Amino acid sequence: MRTIVHTGKGGVGKTSISAATAVRCAEMGLRTIVISTDTAHSLADSLDVEIGPEPVPIMDNLWAQEVDARYSMDKYWGRIQRYMLNVLNTRQVNEIVAEEVTILPGLEEGAHLLWINKYAEDGEHDVLIVDAAPTAETLRLLSLPDTSRWWFQRVTGLMRGATGRLLRPISKPLLGAELPDSDTLDSIDGLFDTLDRVRELLTDPTFSSLRLVINPERMVIKETQRTYTYLNLYGYAVDAVLCNRVIPDEVTDPYFDAWKAQQAENMAFIQEAFGELPMMQAPLFDSEIGGIDRLRRLADTLYGDSDPSQVMAQEQTHRIESDGGEGYYLIVPLPFADREDLDLYRASDEITLRVGPYRRNIVLPYALWNLEIETARFEQSKLRIHFVRPNNR
Repeated sequence: MRTIVHTGKGGVGKTSISAATAVRCAEMGLRTIVISTDTAHSLADSLDVEIGPEPVPIMDNLWAQEVDARYSMDKYWGRIQRYMLNVLNTRQVNEIVAEEVTILPGLEEGAHLLWINKYAEDGEHDVLIVDAAPTAETLRLLSLPDTSRWWFQRVTGLMRGATGRLLRPISKPLLGAELPDSDTLDSIDGLFDTLDRVRELLTDPTFSSLRLVINPERMVIKETQRTYTYLNLYGYAVDAVLCNRVIPDEVTDPYFDAWKAQQAENMAFIQEAFGELPMMQAPLFDSEIGGIDRLRRLADTLYGDSDPSQVMAQEQTHRIESDGGEGYYLIVPLPFADREDLDLYRASDEITLRVGPYRRNIVLPYALWNLEIETARFEQSKLRIHFVRPNNR
């Protein structure tokens, strides 16, 4: 099963593009399911049908689902949450407050994406399209449970071992409840194992592609750049940029002249920001995009005759690696560059590369802001920029 995740700033049209992509895949004969993990669901409006927390058939080869956060939480976290609620309630903690504090940070958002593992294991679909929440927070949060895992593994290790057998008789006077049983402890391990599998699936470019949906507006582009940098940092494979709501050339009303000029400038900036990533464009339509017919029209303008389920790019346009100490390497493939044509400019949170007549702008993650560039070497068609702490130079 191929998984395609659309992410980007809120309001850029991710839902419409996700629905249109799903319609195109289904009409190509691929068994396709499109799910929305955004709490502000609008997938049903885009498809112009009623859908809910379980998959609903839309047309031949197409199913849709708006993931329900509470259902997902109960499915993957319910047993241990009920135990923790019992402990807190015996301490006379307000019931609503208790329910909130028993949810691990990021788990509620991350639980949405656990459905990916379900569909991958079921093997009933050829393509899964994910209409993700604004920005890539839901994807980055998959890295956060590692910290919680460290704590839970040590606690559950004590509960399972000899120490647990000693503590169990006195747990009720101390906690107000018995220690959790083995099934509850197993559910914790199962949750983290599932999160690990989802992360493995999403970072496998043969299985998953992330696609950045943007509008040709400078603020949107800058935020999406930052998202792209962090996706590279966490190892998620981005294979395309989908630029939505471009004012078409046939619009000749002078009122739009300034907008068209600004968009043309921003389109050039997109090339600087995302390098060799393929870019598909969809115009600003003369009406809202909703219903199968209009979604089909959007897919036609976006993809032409191509198959959106295929991998569109193989190599990251840049990546960041640790140097084994406190520094990092920013590695930028430049296969056709000449050493003499390279220039590098640094600001606190971004760098700009000039390669002959071309420019490339890269937003840096926060961890690199206070580091200095020690060296920048062009080796084997890659520029390797070494960032170190000032006192390490």
